[in-house]
Amino acid sequence: MSVSALYLHVPFCARKCLYCDFASWATRAGDELVVSYERALERQVADLAEAGLLGDVETAYVGGGTPSLLGERLVDLVECVGDAASPAELTCEANPESLGDDLLSSLDASCCTRLSLGIQSTSDDELALLGRAHDGRGALDRLSAACRTGLDVSCDLMCATPGQTDESWSRSLADVLACGVSHVSVYPLQIEEGTAFDRIYDEAPFNDEDVAAARMEAAAGVLVAAGMHRYEVASYARPGRECRHNRAYWEGREYLGLGTSGSGMVHREAYGRLRALCPQLPALRAGDWRVRLTVRTSRRDIAAGCGLSELAFDLEVLDEAQAAAEDLMLAARLAAGMGEALLARGRRVLGGALDEALGTAIDQGLLEEQGERLVPTGRGWLLGNELYGLLWGLAPGSVRELSV
Repeated sequence: MSVSALYLHVPFCARKCLYCDFASWATRAGDELVVSYERALERQVADLAEAGLLGDVETAYVGGGTPSLLGERLVDLVECVGDAASPAELTCEANPESLGDDLLSSLDASCCTRLSLGIQSTSDDELALLGRAHDGRGALDRLSAACRTGLDVSCDLMCATPGQTDESWSRSLADVLACGVSHVSVYPLQIEEGTAFDRIYDEAPFNDEDVAAARMEAAAGVLVAAGMHRYEVASYARPGRECRHNRAYWEGREYLGLGTSGSGMVHREAYGRLRALCPQLPALRAGDWRVRLTVRTSRRDIAAGCGLSELAFDLEVLDEAQAAAEDLMLAARLAAGMGEALLARGRRVLGGALDEALGTAIDQGLLEEQGERLVPTGRGWLLGNELYGLLWGLAPGSVRELSV
C-alpha cells in the first residue's frame, strides 16, 4: 500500500519567466516564507513515512519553481526524504543563478543522486526574451561544474522560442553536450493562457507547429549522434541514465505529491491509507479505480504549518476503463510503447474499441509493431496530440472531479 514515487513542489523563483504558468512566485532567497515552507514539507514527509506510505518509494523528485533557491535548506529537505524513504534515485531541480559551488558540493555529498538544470538556451538574447534570470555563460559554467561532480546531470532546453534560429538551436544543443550531460529534455515552447507571453504575442510565427516539429527533429539528430537514445517523446539519455522518476509517471505507477500544486496518483488501497491521514478526503464509490490528487493549499498556508489533515485537494476519480485508456495514452509517450500485459488489460477492459483505435493509429503511421509491442513512430511523436487523443478517446464518460 506504499507508493513508488514522491514529488515535492517548491514554488519559489528568483523571477517569474514570461512563458511560465506553473505554480511559482518571485521570492527573495532567504525569505522567512521559504524557510517555513521547507520545514513544513519536512513534517509532511515524516507523517507520510510514519503512516507507511513511503516504504516502497524508489524515486523522489524535488521540483518547482526553483528548488535551488532554498540554498542549504534544499540539502535538509533532501536528507529528510532520504531518511524517510531511501529512494534509489533522488532528483533536484536547479537554476544556474542559484546553484553556487557550496550548494553544489553539499548536494553532491548528500543522498541526492541527480540534478536537473533549467538551461532553456545558451543564447543571451533568447534567454532575455524568455525572461530567464541567467545568461548563457553562467548557464554553461554551472552545468559544467555540475557535470564534474558525482551526480547524474540533466538539463532542459526549449525550442520554437522568440529570437531562436536553426543555428542558435544547434549551438545550444552542442553547448550542453560539450559540458558532459547525461540526459537532455527538449520541449517546444507552449504559450499558455494568462502568461506574459499570452499578453505580448498576438501572433507567434516563431512558435509555429512546423517550426517546433523541425527543431524537435533537429534535436533528435544531434542528440542521437552524440550517443544518447530517445526513450520518451521529449527525453534523451545516455545508456542507463534515463530518469526513473519520470518513467514512473508514464508507466502508471503510484506516486504522491506534496507542496502547493503537488500532484499524485494512487489506487484504492493507497488512497485508503492516505485518507487515514487526510480525513477530509471523500470515501470512494464502488467502481472507482484511480484517484489523481492535486494540493491546492497555498504556499503561505503550508508555510504557516498546515498539516496533511488540513490540506485542500482537487481530485479526479477514474474508473477502471478510464484508467486503462490513460495508461495506454501515457505509454505511447515512451519508446518502449505498449507491452503485452498493458495491451491485454486494455482489451479486457475496453473491448474491441481498443483494436479499432490501434488499427487506426497504425494505418495513420502513428504506431508500429515491434514484436509483441506497439511503439510510437517518429510521426507518432511529432503528432502526439492526435495519437494521445485517439487513445484517451477510448475512455467512457467523464472523469469525476471533486474539490475538498
